[in-house]
Amino acid sequence: MKFFTLYQIGKTKQYLISTAFIVLVAAICFVLHAYLGYKVTAFVLLISVSLLAIVFDIAPVLLAATLSALIWNFFFIPPRFTFSIGTTEDIILFFTYFLIALVNAVLTYKIRQLEKEARKKEEKANTIKLYNTLISSLSHELKTPIATIIGASDSLISDEQTISDNDKKRLAIEISAASFRLNQQVSNLLNMSRLESGFLQLKKDWCDVNELVYTIINRLEPEFKHHSWTVMIKENLPLFKLDYGIMEQVIYNLVYNAILYTPKYCVITIKADCVHDKLKLIVADNGNGFPEDEKHLVFDKFYRLKNTKTGGTGLGLSIVKGFVEAHGGTIRLENEAGGGARFVIEIPAELSYINQLKNE
Repeated sequence: MKFFTLYQIGKTKQYLISTAFIVLVAAICFVLHAYLGYKVTAFVLLISVSLLAIVFDIAPVLLAATLSALIWNFFFIPPRFTFSIGTTEDIILFFTYFLIALVNAVLTYKIRQLEKEARKKEEKANTIKLYNTLISSLSHELKTPIATIIGASDSLISDEQTISDNDKKRLAIEISAASFRLNQQVSNLLNMSRLESGFLQLKKDWCDVNELVYTIINRLEPEFKHHSWTVMIKENLPLFKLDYGIMEQVIYNLVYNAILYTPKYCVITIKADCVHDKLKLIVADNGNGFPEDEKHLVFDKFYRLKNTKTGGTGLGLSIVKGFVEAHGGTIRLENEAGGGARFVIEIPAELSYINQLKNE
């Protein structure tokens, strides 16, 4: 009943709803009085008070409990339509009902308060855990490229006269690679921040998937030293209305992840097709695949597979999932029958075949 809590309904409305609910239940019982009897009616009203206690604050529930007792007394306990009670047994029954209704309201409210405190503690513990995981990961991931950049820069500055051209080139390559890695980690953090804040705004425009894929391949070309790649894009593929920058990050993260965690000389395959007015993207490899018991965890924030080499913050795939879902799409991970894994993305999007008309 999270959608119907006191945090969403003001105090005044809680009083009004509690009163109206008890009156409505009492009216129904009044109509059915010949079949229910006044003792069964007491149980029905007590259940009604319990339901209110689950979702409302203590004061409106205490009002409902008191009102239900008075209504039960006046309209149902013999003699009816008077507050006097005919027998000692009914007097005891009335006060017992009133006491149970009040105690039930108070205890239910206390239980809700304890649950609320437990949720806060759990949320705080999860926040601390995520914070510690992030700091632990970043302390290595950011420190390593920064140290490389500082070291290589110092070498270039201090030994500018004596250092050889080959060494200068090597140091420049190290600075470039470290800067690239640093930029990737910062980009992942910023992207995750955008997703967590809920302020991600898509800027959709007509996107040529062929161009998009080869842009990623060119960006990652230095990383393909020990891997090879294959692109399979169906001919006459239409333009799709997507956020180019976000989809670029999606494909980049998937391909870079495959490069980072597959053995040397693996082949990374990128496929694109239009299926039922949806863009279908597949990034596959012929590596070792994913452990079956960990497949459902790979899209979780900060999760890294067991027994994998160090590197990465565990944000790349969770960002991919968030960006795909922001487009209204889905992503799933499958292990290939012959070895390796593939990520399958399906995104519904507006289509345009204007690129084919230009080529004709």
